[in-house]
Amino acid sequence: MNTKEQVIEEVTEFDAKCPSCSASIQFNPANGMLTCAYCGYTEEIPLPEEDVQKVAQELNFQEAMQRNSFQWGQEKKTVICDACAAESIYDALEVANVCPYCGSNHVMESVTDTSLAPNGVAPFAITRQQADERFNKWMKGKWFAPNEAKRSAKADAFQGIYLPYWTFDTKTASQYTASYGKHRKVKDKDGNERTETDWFKTKGFYQKFIDDHLIRATTRYDAGILRSVEPFQTGQLQSFNQDYLTGYVAERYSIGIEDGWKIAENEIRQKLHDGIVAQIKKQHRADVVKNVHFSTAHSDTTYKYVMLPLWLSSFRYQNKTYQFMVNGQTGKVGGSSPVSAVKVISAIITVLAFIAIFYFLTQ
Repeated sequence: MNTKEQVIEEVTEFDAKCPSCSASIQFNPANGMLTCAYCGYTEEIPLPEEDVQKVAQELNFQEAMQRNSFQWGQEKKTVICDACAAESIYDALEVANVCPYCGSNHVMESVTDTSLAPNGVAPFAITRQQADERFNKWMKGKWFAPNEAKRSAKADAFQGIYLPYWTFDTKTASQYTASYGKHRKVKDKDGNERTETDWFKTKGFYQKFIDDHLIRATTRYDAGILRSVEPFQTGQLQSFNQDYLTGYVAERYSIGIEDGWKIAENEIRQKLHDGIVAQIKKQHRADVVKNVHFSTAHSDTTYKYVMLPLWLSSFRYQNKTYQFMVNGQTGKVGGSSPVSAVKVISAIITVLAFIAIFYFLTQ
């Protein structure tokens, strides 16, 4: 299938240059400023004058004009670097990258006629060096990893990337029916004790405000590893500023707001189920709850489209590559690592030995 390709002349105002040495500068998590790695020049990122504009604002979900999802690879764009005139081919959803030839920053328009613009960002708070330190500590804490892997594992070059996420706020009101049980101890004629449960029916009303329910808006990366480095601290989101993307890769969403909300609704429904169960147990001093059925009305639903930071890297051990990520806001590490069969077998034998000893002592 032929893909559409558009040519973009890199816009100079989006390509941050050092006024001292003309090298590309990038956002530095250590000082929170645009920084030149060559001559040390720093430049503050201007903040809005009004406090309310400094943080990411909630937007009305019903008023979101563009609800489409986008597929990777359907379109490509050729970016012509204004520093060295080299041409680079990027996915249509990429909004920031670095020229592979001269290192110049490419920050493209973050919104098009067919997509929404981000309104929030969590700037990198963890530096590349700190990410490496967190990786080393994480690796040493892997109990079942071979000792040689713990000593020799070295992260490949870290890549800083901003991934797109949706957050949703919503007021929920649920009507429910359920059955709850209360346990009681009874003895048979031989004096043996057993537990019986008395069941009762109930119905009620449950309200809960859902705040900043986070949904990934990309399908490109390993979902399991992403889950392991979440959550992000959404209460610290700043209003979107393209300067924070300077020197990093950044992606536009590929899961649209409509599909994102469907995913959120399913996850929120599980939260509501757990909340209803907890409310029934508390109200009736119940031991167990079953057959929970409920319907929910959502109101005042709002969203934010935000860019969240991650460090991506990998390491090799015995000719196999293991990928991992570091949360660029919190430093939490997640990923895959080698497993020592000897350590696993030893652990199983130890557990079985303890079980055998416990059984012997209690007989």
